[in-house]
Amino acid sequence: MSRSTDPGHFFQTDASESTRARRSAKSGNKHGNPIVLQSKILRAIPDPFSETSIYIAESAGCIRRVDIQTKDTKTVYRGPTAPVTSVAVGGHGGSTIFGGCWDKNIWSWDRESGSVGRKYKGHSDFVKAVLCCEISGKHLLISGGADSKIIVWDIETCDRLHTLRDNSDNMMALQDLVIDLEESNDNEIVLISSSSDPHIRRWRISLSIASQIIDTIDEGAEAQSRTMRDTILEHETSVYQVLFSGEDENSDLWTASADGTAKCLSRARNWSAEEIYAHGDYVRAIVVTSDWAITAGRDEDVKIWNRSTGKLWHIYDGHYEEVTGLVLRNSGKSVVSVSIDGTVRTWGLEKAVLNKAIEERMDRIKGVVKEEKAKPKKGLLTAEEEAELAELMDSGEE
Repeated sequence: MSRSTDPGHFFQTDASESTRARRSAKSGNKHGNPIVLQSKILRAIPDPFSETSIYIAESAGCIRRVDIQTKDTKTVYRGPTAPVTSVAVGGHGGSTIFGGCWDKNIWSWDRESGSVGRKYKGHSDFVKAVLCCEISGKHLLISGGADSKIIVWDIETCDRLHTLRDNSDNMMALQDLVIDLEESNDNEIVLISSSSDPHIRRWRISLSIASQIIDTIDEGAEAQSRTMRDTILEHETSVYQVLFSGEDENSDLWTASADGTAKCLSRARNWSAEEIYAHGDYVRAIVVTSDWAITAGRDEDVKIWNRSTGKLWHIYDGHYEEVTGLVLRNSGKSVVSVSIDGTVRTWGLEKAVLNKAIEERMDRIKGVVKEEKAKPKKGLLTAEEEAELAELMDSGEE
């Protein structure tokens, strides 16, 4: 006997029915010049070899390369039968694509041929984050899982070099990983992790040893006022994304949290919050330029904040499900957003483009419909035929 999957055939609350109706009505919009795919998009990263492309992780169990300019989506890396949550490019010459998966494994593919490579097995729950790095000339893969573990892998041999857990055993499911390039060198890296708890942790990793960093915070002139700190605590709940932005020693740590805020944690101020942006709902993603902080998340909006004033400058609306990732492209002149709704959308960040977008949004809110100028109709006759007809008309009048 067949079973319906249509939500309209099942009991729904007024709120869920209203949400479904709103999303259905919104789904056909063309804002952000959408590229429409058939499955939920869970993560996006820049393509290190192309300014116009990104890599996305899909719930359909694949990694896909999307060219924003040509809208080409044909390069797909398949194999898993469970959702792929995260993606990274690494190995020698960036020749390998890695995907963290719900099946607890990290899959790999040859970037050029698409053929499936090694699988890295060691997590006991979903793999939530992956990144690649190089230490002492060796190419490494680092993964974080819902099992609250960070594992460091030798890409070539699949060997596990380190398994990291929180000192106090309070770390929950990993959400994101990023390397602090300012504190790292050829022989060791400093890794930043965020998780489903509000704490941000720092780890020092070399080939032979790895450990959690414990900071000594000087709160006064006397040594007696120093305190020990093994985590950074600036949010109230889960931190979904961490990234660094800025020049060298001035690079600060940016965060996106389920507490509804995105923050800039100042390196010079021992990682205390220097800029705070109240997005208003779960913030899943953040990217930063010299002028703008861009946030997105569960409320479906992409919000542009003026960094010089801290005020909201514009809201790009077009997605009709949660936004799960943001990627800067075109040298920071545009931002690409991806969503559970299966669309990839591009939004301008130049002042002139933003001002035009603000005007268009205000017109939509007010219900103003701009009339398109009527285009002159093309004649049925060519110019030569028109000339011949004119001559005939003239001769007929003589």
